[in-house]
Amino acid sequence: MFQNLKTYARESYYELMQKVSWPTWSELQGSVTVVCVAAIIVAAIIYLMDFASSQVLTNFYKLF
Repeated sequence: MFQNLKTYARESYYELMQKVSWPTWSELQGSVTVVCVAAIIVAAIIYLMDFASSQVLTNFYKLF
């Protein structure tokens, strides 16, 4: 059992070091920027939808 675990750990390490292509620092920064901007846009859209629905329901309930 421990031999299987050792083999798995050795092969995992080899794959991470030799076969995985890691992004460069500038690619990583660009990706982070895109994700942050997208998250802010989605949060703003959700906020506006929540605010609008709140206003519509408030005005609707005032009718009764």
